[in-house]
Parts: sequence; C-alpha cells; structure tokens
Amino acid sequence: MPDGLLVRTVVGEFLGTAVLILLGGGVCASVSLEKCYARGAGWIVVTAGWAFAVLCGVLVSTSLGAPGSLNPAGTLAGLLVGGTAAGAAGVALAAVAAQLAGAFVGAALVWLAYFPHWEVTESAAAKLGVFCTGPAIDRPWCNFLSELIGTFALVLIAGSAGRMVQGPAAAALTSAVVWAMGLSLGSATGYAINPARDLAPRLAHALLPIAGKGGSNWGYAWVPVCGPIAGAVLATLLLQVLSQLPGIPAKVG
Repeated sequence: MPDGLLVRTVVGEFLGTAVLILLGGGVCASVSLEKCYARGAGWIVVTAGWAFAVLCGVLVSTSLGAPGSLNPAGTLAGLLVGGTAAGAAGVALAAVAAQLAGAFVGAALVWLAYFPHWEVTESAAAKLGVFCTGPAIDRPWCNFLSELIGTFALVLIAGSAGRMVQGPAAAALTSAVVWAMGLSLGSATGYAINPARDLAPRLAHALLPIAGKGGSNWGYAWVPVCGPIAGAVLATLLLQVLSQLPGIPAKVG
C-alpha cells in the first residue's frame, strides 16, 4: 500500500462527503423550512444546490489526495466487479466508512445551521426531506428502478467524462452530470443516487433531537441504498466491457 494512501483516502472522502451533505442538505433546508428566505424556491434551486455541493465536495476531497468519489455506490461497484485491485480492497471499504461518517457529520451541521427553523416548521415531512429522500409515488420497486436508472446514467456519463479530463475539470463535469440527473430523472424519488446521501443523514434524523420531527421512514430506506448500488455495478460492468472493444481507446486526449 503506498505510503499515506489510506489516510489520504479516509480524510479526503470524510471531509468531501461532509461538505457534500452540508451544502446539499442545506439547500433542502433553505427551500423547505419556515422563515428561510429561500422558502418555496423550487426544484431548480434544489438541483442546482446539489450540483454545486458535489463540485465543492469533490474539490475538497481530491485536494487532499483522495479519489473524490463521495459515493459508496461507485466505490463498492469498483470493488464488486473487479475494478478495484485486491490489495486496495481495504482502502475501498475504509472509504465507504469515511463517506458514511462524513455524511452523518454533514447532516448534523445542517441541523445546527438551521437550528431555530425546526421548531417553527410544522411539517414533519418537510423536516425529513431535508435529511433523506422519499418517493413522489410510493411504489418501492418502481422507486428502486428509478434510482437504479439514475445512478446507472450518472456512473456511465461520469466514467466516460473521466476518460477525457482529470482534475478540477472532471469535478465540474461531474457536478454538471448530477445537475442533469436531478433535472431529468430526480423528481420521482428525490434522486439519492448515492447511499451516503440518504442512509447516514436518515440516521442523523433519527438520532438528533430535531424539534417536532416525525418518523424516519426506515421502511423505504433500502431503496436509496440498493438502487444506487445496483445501478453503479451495472454501469461499471458496461464501462469495462466497452473498454475491451477493438478500436476503443483507453483514454481520449
């Protein structure tokens, strides 16, 4: 294992995912909670906020020498389908743990940042929506398929972009892809497309003393975890198959 790889990965993925959830959950709070200036600003603001949150999180993570994945679905997909070297499996699992821990911390910071707004907001559903996703129409297997398709598209497009550009440009393109996912495919389920975005903040909702909160809807929680992982695995498999086709360059540019 290269010197410092584990430390760089854990610290970078932790801080990057914390920033992702702080800004992403923050925009949800801003448009959902009473007395906020952006109350009712709508879906365009939410999707833009999450896209910029991805950009900021990836920049923080990669600046520390981490991969900037911020998403256990992509990390696990690389591990499950053989894209991650056997010797790096421990680092990949540590990255997943760091992503989940960072997401929990980011969600807790959102709670603190909007502390007086929870008690003046009557809707328990609005409060839950700050922390985790929920379906517009509650049909779990359809919701699972929606999350699978969204994550499949995200990984396929981001993986394709990664063959052409690296560094900050790749982060900017990834954030644009996330924005596209939210605008085009996100309104059916709230587009988790990332287990860390949903699971750890949902746990934070359950554990934090949020004024007037309701239940955390754990019966739905499997959807935004399993759907993204399945979609990421399928997209990673497809990218591996495409890379083996005759005449397909390993990298472009």
